[in-house]
Amino acid sequence: MAYILNIESSTNICSVCISKEGEILSIREASTNSHASQMTVFIEQCLEESNIKITELNAVAISNGPGSYTSLRVGISTAKGICYGLSIPLIAVDTLTSMAMAAYEIVKDDTAIYCPMIDARRMEVYHSLFEITNGEVKIIEPMSPLIVDEQSFKRYYNEGKRLIFSGNGSLKCSSVLPLKTSIFVAENCSSKNMIQLSTTKFEMKEFVDIAYHTPQYLKAPNITTPKNVINT
Repeated sequence: MAYILNIESSTNICSVCISKEGEILSIREASTNSHASQMTVFIEQCLEESNIKITELNAVAISNGPGSYTSLRVGISTAKGICYGLSIPLIAVDTLTSMAMAAYEIVKDDTAIYCPMIDARRMEVYHSLFEITNGEVKIIEPMSPLIVDEQSFKRYYNEGKRLIFSGNGSLKCSSVLPLKTSIFVAENCSSKNMIQLSTTKFEMKEFVDIAYHTPQYLKAPNITTPKNVINT
């Protein structure tokens, strides 16, 4: 019986859950600008609700990005600290894959193309394209940044495909995409969407190196100089 702590910190949603044998035991999540202050509190609350001690955890799974540089750093740092302290493995779950699978569970369309999107400011998103048939996931376009306009995904629309969009980057794109052949699913990043993948990876012993693993940021951090700082 494996207890897995799942941590999702790719976006402004700080989400933590504990799963056992693929089933969710407890979850805490909230929209926040401070993952660092809430994440450990959520972990403690989930442990208490699940009625287990932290030493009973068998693995920690992180949402591996893409997403916010700062919040992803908080997630990986927290996960590594727990893994080091308990000598348990670290699992990396692709964020966009977990989002696509969550959208599939809602729509259940084996003929559609699933396009999870994470907001990357203005009309840019992090995205990937998937086909999902009977729960089997196939990546047809790998993750990448994309500036969305009227020509985006035109090839698939011309082929008569229906596209299923999800994530916090999708709604802002609805004004430039064909609504008749698009579905927008209100499903954002959540640790509960990681459970199926983290359980499978645990069973297959697909772990990452705790010392050297880094999330898939895709972009460097956006660091600016405060306006009230005067260079001398």
